[in-house]
Amino acid sequence: MATIQWFPGHMAKARREATEKLKLVDVVIEMVDARIPESSRNPIIEEIKGQKKQLILLNKVDLADPSQTKRWNDYFTSQGIKVLTTEAKDGKGIKQVKAAIKELMAPVFEKNLEKGIRPRPIRLMVLGIPNVGKSTFINRMINKNQAETANRPGVTKGQRWLKIGNDFELLDTPGILWPKFESEEVGNKLALTGAIKDALLHMDDIALFALSQFKLDYPEYLKKAYRLIDSDLELSNVDLLMLITKNLGFKEDYEK
Repeated sequence: MATIQWFPGHMAKARREATEKLKLVDVVIEMVDARIPESSRNPIIEEIKGQKKQLILLNKVDLADPSQTKRWNDYFTSQGIKVLTTEAKDGKGIKQVKAAIKELMAPVFEKNLEKGIRPRPIRLMVLGIPNVGKSTFINRMINKNQAETANRPGVTKGQRWLKIGNDFELLDTPGILWPKFESEEVGNKLALTGAIKDALLHMDDIALFALSQFKLDYPEYLKKAYRLIDSDLELSNVDLLMLITKNLGFKEDYEK
């Protein structure tokens, strides 16, 4: 897989603006894909958020392996980071998110009350790589369709404050993707989950990577889905791809 560099101008601008407006924010909500939590975390976000209170959301949890989701949940918790699981598409977990944010800010507001400072709406910033479900999550939070959504990366280009009832004010910030992937494996995983534009990819390479991952981690699912037997999994990835293509009734179109 060739090294992919994808950093559209609006994303570079969004990073600058988010950094400038960070001083107005109380809590940073970092959205990651529950299927690839580490690969879908953006190193740039750590630079942007600084010491702000942080909440990590493992989104699209309905598509992830429950045992792996628990492992990642435990990992982030052990790092002292508040983490929750969400299915933004169906609105699952939204109430828990709002409650967790209030819990994070409770000590701050208690100190303010002691000083005679009245509570105000909690200011939020949602950050995440493209196509992780950020805009869908925002729509669920505000119960409106203000944030444009589509199943392709980089669709949200604006930046604005959105009011969520009387308790929250949310800064909608486009997802940010690093200019160069840290490894080929990270790039492949992002490609599989739709975080990279299809036009930048060799889909055959991505299919072969997916096969290698399923052979290693989920062989039984692979056999059931594509009518395979144990000996089929001993084939090379290319030959296995050809066999699956045949089993699905598709025309072979791959140059070995």
